[in-house]
Amino acid sequence: MKQKLLITGGCGKIGATFARFAQQRYDLRLVDRRPWDADRMGPLRGESLVLDLREQAACREACQGMDVVLHLAADADPEADFVTSLLPNNIMATHFLFEAAHEAGCKRFIYASSAHVVSGYPADVQVRVEMPVRPGNLYGVSKCFGEALAGYYASRMNLPCIVLRIGAYLFPDEAAGMDPDERNALLDPDDFNDLLVRCIETPGITHAIIHAISNNRFKRLDLSGTRELLGYQPAVDAFDRSTPGNGE
Repeated sequence: MKQKLLITGGCGKIGATFARFAQQRYDLRLVDRRPWDADRMGPLRGESLVLDLREQAACREACQGMDVVLHLAADADPEADFVTSLLPNNIMATHFLFEAAHEAGCKRFIYASSAHVVSGYPADVQVRVEMPVRPGNLYGVSKCFGEALAGYYASRMNLPCIVLRIGAYLFPDEAAGMDPDERNALLDPDDFNDLLVRCIETPGITHAIIHAISNNRFKRLDLSGTRELLGYQPAVDAFDRSTPGNGE
């Protein structure tokens, strides 16, 4: 029987890409503030709900009957205002969704955090999972809150949780124009699709923080724990993409 997977932010860049990839593998329910646009994004085999996760009732509706929650919805702007956007979208909505997943008896919660939770470290430091968070902006601060919620719900509320610290998610044509100093954080969509499947299907995980980048020659985030826990073997190296099309 297919697992029932909720993807919040399902019509966004990452959510839509993974939904198209995974729609034969799982029973999908996508939640966003806009409906799935089949003309623009292609056909979808699954459910598309228009909900505002800043409302508790919407979170409960979204989680009802789901096995796994993949929470991608957020304001990902590093310059976003804390009071008007980060607080309702990244903190309140995330809390509501964790609680709704717990109430609904979901079996796993996968939380999309960000490399911004550790962007305050010097650029030449490779960040390991066990190092303290050090956000470089308030967006990163809001993601630290989600990471803390994952720890709480995993240890105190018996909801298995995986935290994904996502790097620079870029398609090949976008990655070709990256500043060389930023390539150490590249996350290729194909690599991330593979990693997400591993996060959904690897058994026996109660709580984990996972670094999500590709196999870049120089890595901002240490991947040793991700490889060991999930068997993750990313294929793409951003430093092989100095010109469009390289490394594809």
